[in-house]
Amino acid sequence: MSGRPVKHSLTLRGHRTSVSLEDEFWHEFRRIAAERGQTINGLAIEIDEARGDMGLASAIRVFVLQTIRRDPAQSS
Repeated sequence: MSGRPVKHSLTLRGHRTSVSLEDEFWHEFRRIAAERGQTINGLAIEIDEARGDMGLASAIRVFVLQTIRRDPAQSS
């Protein structure tokens, strides 16, 4: 297991951006999006719109953590 962030590109409302997250967060982020019937871009847009002055990568990490805390049986 590597704790190093991995950069992936996302498209938010037609604009490409790069987000660096650890593999574990990417895995859970993809799983949560799939469970909700969304793409990771669609879910990232929701998170981006609600994040305030927090960076997008941090906002995604917090979202993933809060989601897992609400239903720990769903994490893998």
